[in-house]
Amino acid sequence: MTGPHALKPFLLAFPGPLRDQLVAAVLAGEKTATTGLLAEYEIENEELPEPGERSALIDSDGREVAVVEITEVHVLPLRDADLRLALGEGEGYRSVAEWREGHESFWHSAEMREALGDPEFVVDDGTMLVVEWFKVVEVLQPGG
Repeated sequence: MTGPHALKPFLLAFPGPLRDQLVAAVLAGEKTATTGLLAEYEIENEELPEPGERSALIDSDGREVAVVEITEVHVLPLRDADLRLALGEGEGYRSVAEWREGHESFWHSAEMREALGDPEFVVDDGTMLVVEWFKVVEVLQPGG
């Protein structure tokens, strides 16, 4: 490995309590999947991740806390989200409906709408998602 600083950042949610909760779930081995909007990648002109790619998991303070490796990437419409995904998100969802409610709330938030540049943004069954499955390959000590 060339060191965590050579890795692109793996960001979950926005800095704050939700990111802290998600990072803790990753470090505890409970969160092994994350879902983003394809629109985010398009707006940022960012390439989709690929299996085998490694990234540095970033906490709310901007610190690299772990190295994660992508194991699977799927692009699918929201309607195709399944229970495996809901459980893999590691946020305590017990059903796809709970998972969808939680994610729609995040995607419809003012922060997300601002990031997308669309104050009226809403998701529907056809909204395309990017689902990343990953594993922690190294937990980094404070200070890198």
